[in-house]
Amino acid sequence: MPFNGPGDGPESVPDDALDRDGGPGPAEAREQRTWRLVALVVASLLVLGALPLYFGIRTATRDPVLNSLDALNVPGWAAQNVQDAVSGSRWCLVDCRFRERTAQSQQGPEQTTDVYEAALAEAGWRRWEAAKMCPEQPVPGHYTCWTRDELTLDLWVRPPSCAAAPQDGGTPPATPPPAAPGGSCEGSVVSVKVRNAIDDDRVKPAPSTDPSLTGEDPDPVFTDDPLLDDPAPTAS
Repeated sequence: MPFNGPGDGPESVPDDALDRDGGPGPAEAREQRTWRLVALVVASLLVLGALPLYFGIRTATRDPVLNSLDALNVPGWAAQNVQDAVSGSRWCLVDCRFRERTAQSQQGPEQTTDVYEAALAEAGWRRWEAAKMCPEQPVPGHYTCWTRDELTLDLWVRPPSCAAAPQDGGTPPATPPPAAPGGSCEGSVVSVKVRNAIDDDRVKPAPSTDPSLTGEDPDPVFTDDPLLDDPAPTAS
C-alpha cells in the first residue's frame, strides 16, 4: 500500500488551516471571525430597522385624530396619565368614530384651560357656538366646543373628584371625575371628545315646526249654513 504523504489523502487539510494542537489554523479562525462579524452586523440592522418600522406601522394604522391630539402644543404638566377610548367606524359604517381622551393636569382648571385652548387654536380648531347649548346641561369647570374640517371637539376641564366631594353630608355627584395626580386634591382633569360632524346632532339645524305634524287641528270656522236658514219642512 502506498504511503499517503501530507496533503495527499481525502481526509487531509492544508497545513496552514491547522495549529500546532490540531485545531483550526489562522485562516479558518479568520473566516469564523468574519462570519461572526457579518452575523452581528445583520442582527444590528434588523433591530435598528425593526423599531422604526414598528412605530411607522403603528402611526399609520392609529386613528389620525388621536395622532393630531398627540401633536397639540400642550406642556407635559397638562397631559399626564393620558387614556384614550375609541368606538365606532372611521368610515361611519353603522356608527361613526367617537374618540375620547382623558388626561390629568398639575395646574388648576383656569390655567389648564388656557393652554388647551391656545393649543387648539394653534392647530386650526375654531371656537364653535353650537345651535344647542354647549354643554346642554351645566357642568363644573370650563366646557367649550370646537370645529375643524369635518370634526367637532368638546373640551371639558374641571376640578378633580375630591374637590367635588359633598359638604355637610350632601349627595355626591353621580359620575365624579377621576382624582388628580398623586391622589391629591390639586390640579384638574381634562376630557376631550371628538366626533364626526355628520354624526353630531348639534350641527344639524333645529327642525321647523310644521302645523300639519303637531297633531292639532285648527279651530273650526263656522259660516252661515243655508240649510239652517230654511224653515223646518212640514209634513205633507
